[in-house]
Amino acid sequence: MTQTLHIRKVAVLGAGVMGAQIAAHCVNARVPVVLFDLPAKDGNKNGIVDKAVANLKKLSPAPLGEAAEAPLIAQANYDTDLALLQDCDLVIEAIAERMDWKHALYKKVTPHLGANSIFASNTSGLSINALSDGFDDTLKARFCGVHFFNPPRYMHLVELIPTAHTDAAILDRLETFLTTTLGKGVVRAKDTPNFVANRVGVFSILAVIKEGEKFGLGFDVIDDLTGAKLGRAKSATFRTSDVVGLDTMAHVIKTMQDTLPLDKDPFAALYATPPVLATLVANGALGQKSGAGFYKKAGRDILKFDPVKGDYAPAGGKADEIVARMLKKPAAERFRLLRESSNPQAQFLWSIFRDVWHYVALHLADIADNARDLDFAIRWGFGWNEGPFESWQAAGWKQIADWISEDIAAGKALCSAPLPEWVRQVDGVHKPEGSYSAAKNSFIGRSTLPVYARQPFLQSVLGENAPDPRTAGNTVFEDDS
Repeated sequence: MTQTLHIRKVAVLGAGVMGAQIAAHCVNARVPVVLFDLPAKDGNKNGIVDKAVANLKKLSPAPLGEAAEAPLIAQANYDTDLALLQDCDLVIEAIAERMDWKHALYKKVTPHLGANSIFASNTSGLSINALSDGFDDTLKARFCGVHFFNPPRYMHLVELIPTAHTDAAILDRLETFLTTTLGKGVVRAKDTPNFVANRVGVFSILAVIKEGEKFGLGFDVIDDLTGAKLGRAKSATFRTSDVVGLDTMAHVIKTMQDTLPLDKDPFAALYATPPVLATLVANGALGQKSGAGFYKKAGRDILKFDPVKGDYAPAGGKADEIVARMLKKPAAERFRLLRESSNPQAQFLWSIFRDVWHYVALHLADIADNARDLDFAIRWGFGWNEGPFESWQAAGWKQIADWISEDIAAGKALCSAPLPEWVRQVDGVHKPEGSYSAAKNSFIGRSTLPVYARQPFLQSVLGENAPDPRTAGNTVFEDDS
């Protein structure tokens, strides 16, 4: 296949929240971009796109480095401007998560793509192979998933998902562009529901809701426990959900429920929209965008939703001091103390870690090429300082495995499936030679793409023994200042 070496121009199909912000980030990187949407019914044919571009200046955090650069986003519509696609090296579809809508759009735009253009979908979880149904072999080879996280200017992760027919050179070309030009961290995901980060991250949220109900904890207390104290985003669990949008969260859960039956996933019983989430969505409380969700502001006060009363009450609950002290201990001691404590908050914390470790062990082979990719996906996509496998390995691989197995046998875990055999065959998943692949039963080294060879200090995982940029090299001068 003849290919241009660089991606010089991008088109984004869909001027919704994600599409417009992806276009904005291209402008930030000085990449010419054309933003498409439906033609407006009245007036300016590009009215929908024009409104979306104007709205970029109002969003917080700002998607544009300079608001004055918004006009650099070229505006287009599907009726009169499809010829513009011919000159675009990368075309990203970013419309609503409806397979039928996407297929209808593809029929309209694909005849206008350049012969060497990469065509990609920003879907957050629909099957990439199913999206490519109806493409000829040439287009299938140039099609893949490219899943940005919201907001795309600030979230480091992009998941790159091939179909069974995607040309490997296309993936290399796109990964190089995403890394070098857009400054992203790329994880190659398998074409499974919700890919890697949302699959594990949303499961983690479902586990938090389930265990929080079990131990009788309020949303504010849970957020104090699961945010900065765990080395995760300050917005923690429920504030993050409000920012993402509770309707979006419900959609992702529904995708898991519809595509992961019990014979494919032993945790399938958990994939139902939690009653509290269903209630909030039904009430139109969709989170930050609607002004209310798990939390809402009332003047200067922050209120939390009380699912028992069906109304909002003052927030501000905090972690118990004894639990906060446990969380400051070294990893092995920390998890021993949490597991042995009778404090409900400590038991809750042990349970949510156990649940996620159990989950990633069972699903590593299916959803990710190796443990490093899974850990990076959660770190970059959900703001955790440590990925699930890193925290497990730091706490003692064998001891944690024993405790998980004991809890499964005692009926305390969220599902009864035993840990897979590979867990007992290794003493950790991250080593200097690479990270463990459950599918290949071997340790996989780093990507050999030239873009990474040019980076002296790659982001690393615990156990990799990578050079530390704070201490590597030779000190040529030092004083007391």
